[in-house]
Amino acid sequence: MAFATDSQDDEIISEINMTPLVDVMLVLLIIFMITMPVLTQSVLVELPQASAEPTTAQPDSIAISVLRDGSVQWNSEMVTAEQLQHKLAQIAHLPQQPAVQLMADKAVEYQHVLNVMALAQQLGITQLGFVTDPM
Repeated sequence: MAFATDSQDDEIISEINMTPLVDVMLVLLIIFMITMPVLTQSVLVELPQASAEPTTAQPDSIAISVLRDGSVQWNSEMVTAEQLQHKLAQIAHLPQQPAVQLMADKAVEYQHVLNVMALAQQLGITQLGFVTDPM
């Protein structure tokens, strides 16, 4: 009880009941002791650092765009998978390969981008770059 009376002096004795406060503090302590190891577990990965400076498109570069629906464009011209393979094979056999710039819509499924990258690697394209928007 918050206020108790002393039967002899009829004085009001004000006391704070500390039991609920201690109970709450102990429960919070236990909760934090259980959750802290879960919060501090992480995988330490040393990430590479690079400065992304915008580059200008070279006149002999080829732009391959992967659109949102997975379709592919070669210098703003729609191409099929067979046409893309044929064109990449042609430039792979050149003595001085032009730079291939791969642009992908950020909403495209990664599988479509991966297919273009794998095809370029299989055919021997050595200069494949990714075009992004500068921040």
